[in-house]
Amino acid sequence: MAKISASQVMDLRKKTGVGMMDAKKALVATEGDFDKAIEVLREKGVAKAEKKSDRVAANGLATIAVKGNTAAIVEINSETDFVASSDPFKELVKRVSDAIVTNKPADVDAAMALQTDKGTVKDDLIETTQVTGEKVTLRRFEVVEKNDDEVFGSYLHNGGLIGALVQLKGADEETAKDVAMHVAATNPEYLNQAEVPADRLAHEKEVLTQEALNEGKPEKIVEKMVEGRLHKFLAEICLEDQDFVKDPDVTVSKYVASKGGSIVKFVRYEVGEGIEKKTQSFEDEVRDQLK
Repeated sequence: MAKISASQVMDLRKKTGVGMMDAKKALVATEGDFDKAIEVLREKGVAKAEKKSDRVAANGLATIAVKGNTAAIVEINSETDFVASSDPFKELVKRVSDAIVTNKPADVDAAMALQTDKGTVKDDLIETTQVTGEKVTLRRFEVVEKNDDEVFGSYLHNGGLIGALVQLKGADEETAKDVAMHVAATNPEYLNQAEVPADRLAHEKEVLTQEALNEGKPEKIVEKMVEGRLHKFLAEICLEDQDFVKDPDVTVSKYVASKGGSIVKFVRYEVGEGIEKKTQSFEDEVRDQLK
């Protein structure tokens, strides 16, 4: 029986994202043949893939692909950040995002039928699930189209834990990237005040009014106080009105205007946002790896 070194096990884990014991068993079974060990892990994963459908995948990566006047921001999820940092997962993210920006599918179901060099996107996700031993899913994407006089700016934070895509009119790509970095950092809810729903404004005004009254302020000045606080609230949630992170003396809209442009659109993805994440102790994680 071939002697399997710790470095071989770690190399296989990095390549495939599987657990330590699975990697070692595959290398032992193949007498240390790296390529055959990968095939063994794939075959083993076939039987397990369907059992993972109810597991929570809240880690993963966001990415942005650009092709001409089309951009796509995409989020693909895994169960752990270890798999999200593995080569198979990163390669999957690139293949799927390239397919989406090229074909511009209408929704996730349509995206699942797109072709990659592994078959369809659905086939690709299943194979990566088999290889890594974790549930892997295409959670969401958005395709954005621009005109020739517009530019895209993109930014990925921490390698893809947060992705921000910005579309500007009349400015340059450097300005667009600056705004994308700002979006990643501040997480605005709306582009401008016109996008804020009327019921959201009404509710906030009601809350602020009650707060001012509870503070014992005279009713005659409450309206003016509420107006000021509402303005501050809108400046916090609307991108155009936020103080620009690289120069807090100007708003984002004024910064872009100083570069001869205006903001058309932004999209921000934070991996796993809105997903109820499973908490697991280190002991339980090791126990799962030994199964």
